[in-house]
Amino acid sequence: MNKNFGGVIWTNHALSRMRDRGIKQGDAWATFRRSDKSERAKVKGAWVYSKTCGDKKIGVVAKQNEKGKWMVLSVWSRPIYDNRSKPESLWKLIKRKIFS
Repeated sequence: MNKNFGGVIWTNHALSRMRDRGIKQGDAWATFRRSDKSERAKVKGAWVYSKTCGDKKIGVVAKQNEKGKWMVLSVWSRPIYDNRSKPESLWKLIKRKIFS
């Protein structure tokens, strides 16, 4: 993993999280550059970028430093579950049994 991959500065924290979570740096970079969704982060001046990659959703937190260079602060991923594989909630089951 490279601290200056793709013209972006990668913090030690972000590099460590990618290693720990088995996320390829290229996938995190693609999430940052071509996200499906972006929103303001809780950290002042930072943004959260997210992208679906296969069966997981990758999230990247990034912000510009005082020189205007982008820095990736953290990276994570979450599995995406197919709705058919999720168990039905108790309330939906009760509603379906009563009104069907």
